[in-house]
Amino acid sequence: MVAGIFSMLGILVLLIVIGVVVSCVRIVRQAQALVIERLGAYQATWGTGLHVKLPIVDRVARRVDLKEQVVDFAPQPVITKDNVTMRIDTVVFYQITDPKMFCYGVANPIMAIENLTATTLRNIIGDLELDQTLTSRETINTKMRASLDVATDPWGIKVNRVELKNIIPPAAIQDAMEKQMKAERERREAILRAEGEKKSTILVAEGHKESAILDAEAEKQAAILRAEAEKEKMIKEAEGQAEAILKVQQANADGIRFLKEAGADEAVLTMKSLEAFAKAADGKATKIIIPSEIQGIAGLVKSVTEIGKDTTEE
Repeated sequence: MVAGIFSMLGILVLLIVIGVVVSCVRIVRQAQALVIERLGAYQATWGTGLHVKLPIVDRVARRVDLKEQVVDFAPQPVITKDNVTMRIDTVVFYQITDPKMFCYGVANPIMAIENLTATTLRNIIGDLELDQTLTSRETINTKMRASLDVATDPWGIKVNRVELKNIIPPAAIQDAMEKQMKAERERREAILRAEGEKKSTILVAEGHKESAILDAEAEKQAAILRAEAEKEKMIKEAEGQAEAILKVQQANADGIRFLKEAGADEAVLTMKSLEAFAKAADGKATKIIIPSEIQGIAGLVKSVTEIGKDTTEE
């Protein structure tokens, strides 16, 4: 009976020992860290891997996530330099670089960052006017990141980025801004319409100019072609007249040569020559110059003609 009790106690003690040993073994995952305290004082920071702590004496004070984290803070009321109250909400990207300082540096790190962000934002916006606030987001982000990074360094926190998520001006300011934007859009529309009409007018004028130039060029080419055609016509007519005269002269020469070969006397040849001169004139010449020899024969012919006429009358 006693042996059974001792056996049961031994098994119980063994189970307790195994449980204590298992509870003292810790596996730290990637991108995490454990802050260990021994008898209430900071002992060590465990990184990724397998670790064993002393039972009862050591305890895990805090498990810290080393990955970059994002926190979105509610809109904060701020006042600009020109006394315009607006609401701005910010997004902070931070990362824990020192688990020990993060654990012991500040009681509530997230609340501390939120309050620090609000005060820093008010200080920066207080030096800017409304228009500058709306157009200087990048400048504000840079200044806030620099200020928060310096302030959170003793807490083991590094601020990587700060972004202004929304800038909400008062309703009256929003209405005025919308009217201003509408007027600006209408002004730009009018300018674009005027520029379009101007370009259209210029293009039409250039088209008329090009058309006039093309018409003048076509008229010039037509005049040149007409002149060339007239020139060709005159040349053809002159060549035709010259060829006709040449053929007439050739025919007369052939006739005279035929008469001469037939034994015609000098008087007949002279008369044929006279006829050739008359045909050459073709009724267009007002004066014909006849050689003296032909003139004599012509006078003789005229006399014979007149005698023939008198005899006929008698």
